[in-house]
Amino acid sequence: MKLKHLLKHVSPLAGMLAVLIATGCKSDNKKSGEPLAEEPAAPPVVEVVTKSMEFFAPDTIPSGWNTFVYKNQSTEPHFILLDNYPEGKTIADTKKEVIPPFDAGMELIMEGRNDEAMEAFGKLPEWFSQIVFSGGTGIISAGETAISTVKLKPGYYVMECYVKMPDGKFHASMGMAKPLIVTEADSGLEAPEADVSITLSSEEGIVFPAEIPPGESIFSVTHADQIVHENFMGHDLSLVRLDEGADLEALEAWMNWATPDGLMSSTLPDGVTFMGGINDAPAGTTQYFEAVLTPGSYAFISEVPNASEKGMLKPFEVVIE
Repeated sequence: MKLKHLLKHVSPLAGMLAVLIATGCKSDNKKSGEPLAEEPAAPPVVEVVTKSMEFFAPDTIPSGWNTFVYKNQSTEPHFILLDNYPEGKTIADTKKEVIPPFDAGMELIMEGRNDEAMEAFGKLPEWFSQIVFSGGTGIISAGETAISTVKLKPGYYVMECYVKMPDGKFHASMGMAKPLIVTEADSGLEAPEADVSITLSSEEGIVFPAEIPPGESIFSVTHADQIVHENFMGHDLSLVRLDEGADLEALEAWMNWATPDGLMSSTLPDGVTFMGGINDAPAGTTQYFEAVLTPGSYAFISEVPNASEKGMLKPFEVVIE
């Protein structure tokens, strides 16, 4: 199933058209005496909306493949990271034991006291290392929509965004951490068919075809491996549209949250627009995202320190065929 068709089911205009078409067809069938055709069910999507510092999203979703349609209606860049929690731990434990050490550590980084910041991060609970980062969306700029498809096993998850405010506060500390229950019931969806295949690894970086066509494409991203980088996170992938004169070095520096200005909304470099992608996930897993590319300059980048040295910042051009 093409992800582009899923947008039709979350678009009010498309929904109205579908009703009108269906009504017209039923009317014709009644006139002709033919039996009414059963309307196909709309493919399920998980719609998530951010208007400020929150996730408006379902509390419960099925397991298996799920397509997240994330609409960023705020003025800040955001993303979705899905954290699969160890049994018995909930968002209450996050607020009590995880957010305070991160807030304290970031405050010390903002003051240039890095050694003390590492001591603060060292106060994270032992169970924090048992959290399984299970995918999500790449970064999206204000006003953008990200469409990503991930496969989730049943369990307790926390949906989070840790982009930073101008004062260094993480978005997760300001409300962007929401529980999500993934049930035993399977969604029944299958993995979409990819138009462009990407491999992401610590050894080879981001590997993708030499030519990426303009227009709408579904990208598959496979984690060939996964490691913990210097910022305590694994590698992910975001798609960035680059205006003329965009500074790639500034973009690379911005992607490291563990610096005073890194991943901070107010220091986002000029001329870059984040268009989504996929998030941190275990080795061997594959996620999918959709994007519409017009001719121009773009880059794939991972949220890791020194991305270019690791092969995880790759600019490319999209040209008219």
